[in-house]
Amino acid sequence: MTTATITFPVSPWLTLAGGLFVVGILVSVWSYRRVTNRNFVYRIAWGLKLLALVVLLLCLVEPLWVGKIAIPGENYFIILADNSASMNVQENHNDKNRGQLVKEALTAGDAQWLSRLNEHFQVRQYVFDDHVERTEDFAELDYQGKASLLENSLQVIAERYRDRPVAGIILLTDGNATDVQAQFTGWDSFPPIYPVLCGGGTSARDLALTKVTVKETSFEAAPVTIQAQVSATGYAGKTVQLDLLDEAEKLVQSQSQSIDQDRQKHTFRFRLRPVKSGITFYRLEASSEDAVENLPEATQANNSRTVVVNLNDKPYRILYVSGRPNWEYKFLQRALSEDEQIHLVGLLRVALREPKYDWRGRRGETSNPLYRGFDRQNEEETEQYDQPVLIRLNTRDENELLDGFPKTAERLFEYHALVLDDVDASFFTHDQMNLIRRFVSERGGGFLMLGGKESFRQGRFDRTPIAPILPVYVGGRAGEASSPGPIRFDLTREGWLQPWARLYENEEEEKQRLQEMPPFRVLNRASSVKVGASVVATAGLDPTKLFPALVVQRYGNGRAASVTIGDVWRWGLKTPKYHEDMNRFWRQTLRWLVADVPQRFELEAKPKPNQINQPIEFQVRAKDRKFESMDNLSVTIEVNDSESEVIRFQAQPAAEESGLYQATYIPRDTKAHVAQAKISRPDGTTAGEAETGWAADLEADEFRSIEVNRAFLEALARKTGGRAVELEDLDRLARALPRETAPIMETQVNPLWDLPGVQPLVFLFLFIGLLTEWTLRRRRGLP
Repeated sequence: MTTATITFPVSPWLTLAGGLFVVGILVSVWSYRRVTNRNFVYRIAWGLKLLALVVLLLCLVEPLWVGKIAIPGENYFIILADNSASMNVQENHNDKNRGQLVKEALTAGDAQWLSRLNEHFQVRQYVFDDHVERTEDFAELDYQGKASLLENSLQVIAERYRDRPVAGIILLTDGNATDVQAQFTGWDSFPPIYPVLCGGGTSARDLALTKVTVKETSFEAAPVTIQAQVSATGYAGKTVQLDLLDEAEKLVQSQSQSIDQDRQKHTFRFRLRPVKSGITFYRLEASSEDAVENLPEATQANNSRTVVVNLNDKPYRILYVSGRPNWEYKFLQRALSEDEQIHLVGLLRVALREPKYDWRGRRGETSNPLYRGFDRQNEEETEQYDQPVLIRLNTRDENELLDGFPKTAERLFEYHALVLDDVDASFFTHDQMNLIRRFVSERGGGFLMLGGKESFRQGRFDRTPIAPILPVYVGGRAGEASSPGPIRFDLTREGWLQPWARLYENEEEEKQRLQEMPPFRVLNRASSVKVGASVVATAGLDPTKLFPALVVQRYGNGRAASVTIGDVWRWGLKTPKYHEDMNRFWRQTLRWLVADVPQRFELEAKPKPNQINQPIEFQVRAKDRKFESMDNLSVTIEVNDSESEVIRFQAQPAAEESGLYQATYIPRDTKAHVAQAKISRPDGTTAGEAETGWAADLEADEFRSIEVNRAFLEALARKTGGRAVELEDLDRLARALPRETAPIMETQVNPLWDLPGVQPLVFLFLFIGLLTEWTLRRRRGLP
């Protein structure tokens, strides 16, 4: 705001006014001294008479008002009106919604403030929702926009008028922008913004789903957790219900909560097991049985939300390697046979490598006699004396693992996890152990070592490339404890926090299960746990001296775990219930092991924040069989935009990352979407495919809050040098704006009495002051 000054011009009246003022003071003092009863009332009357005398003398002097005013027609002023759907909210104390009130203020015939603004400025009118556009008539406002891109709209206007004199922006909105972060910055470069608060402080009645998250866990009974926050306004003392519906609109689960107080967020949590793998869509819907007919909700657009669950529809392949046949593989295979998501491939050594000169068979026979009688009698294909005898189980075809443990990255990296059980380090070559380390750190695979007779230190892994992968140290005084007494298994505090480590959701049932769990007799005692590793379970003969039994850690891009107990199979021998618990333990542990293992081809749909029209950014990552980035590919993305239309577009290579391809897509409607990426090599052959799903809820952020965001609007005005005003104060604002700071202004000199409202105010003051003085003297009997 510009500052104005009051000056007194040099004129013949100045001397006369000074003389009259002195005479008036003397006469007043003389008359005051004549009064003997100088009480408080008389002093007030005397003061009013002196004040009236001063005002009359000032009128005689004719003071001047000197200030600056915007030159008419030289400055621009922008009017920006919100045209989004949130302006349809109707508050309890109004019979009209916010949009109707704004529209009346902009289009009513008696809107004098617009006319006054046009007298001094070049006014430009704009409306915004998910984009900003010029308008000549605000009657076009329909409040159907799906988003409030306030920051983007202001930036567009600031850029458009960058080299022009803009005196300010009048912003008519509720302040619920969908593209402004909590800590907004960069507003200092904008012209003064005058937000008009379009709504009162009375909250409307509303239920809103404010936040929804989907988390996939390895807990077998409920591998998917959907958590939702419901904000209830105007429902204190009522009951709110949240329903979870599947794609066929069939009720899956339902929960209810009592609302203690207004504006309190309540958390609902659903745990479920989808009936199918792949991409599945669910819908959350909030409602209340205590709805009041004469007090409806402000909007129902924020009562529902679509969520997507993406479970891998292709089985994870786990390679199990054992140094000898044992019961552990038998029970592990039985447990996983019930899980369609995990395919266990076995490589078991049934005989050690023998020298050629020992245990010769028939004369002239060089092959191992253990294979005599089998169909495979080709000498080049039959295991020789100097090779271990290996059995392959559950292989994909007859060529898988034909040469034993994989020797190349292409062969090993096709698995998602590796389990070593009762196999010593001499089973692998040094190159194969380095390959295992790369499998975990670079490929991101899972690694699990079980506590068999030849595992950990007994398997001489302490000085091998596999030792860094293990979450426990296998050197030092580590050893094997067997049969001096029963070994008890128990979860640690960290284990209780891991859903995959628990077998029951109920804490009491889990504690009972641990107490009744059969004891073990074989334990590989780890010397210590590595920094960053988590001890999930412990075991020992004495509760005061426990050893790590289940330890996990991150290693590079993958996960590693150690089960130091060597006879887990004893768990399932006693009763069918214990057997089922053991099976669940194995399934959940191996599901955790492969939970984050990357695929060769991955497609991810990510919303781009603070972008116009809320686009979705697709990211496609492509790896070869060695899990090295693949370039020079052709990536086509197909989106099911509607029931009858498929949108196809190309993804472009990203400059910042090799093997990354990006594309942007703007959803056309609010629905569940499925996208598929088809990756082709330069020669046109298919390299692979990937699929993902997402839910486009265009109105979810728009109605995230239905209250006028006064705090944001006031902060916006303060940061830009403007001020927030109420809707009914627009006329007063239009009168004051010409004298606010503007790029192009001129000095204006006017007699103070010619300013609007000054003369009536002076005469009113003189009349009231002198009348009050006369009344006080008469009632007190004073002269």
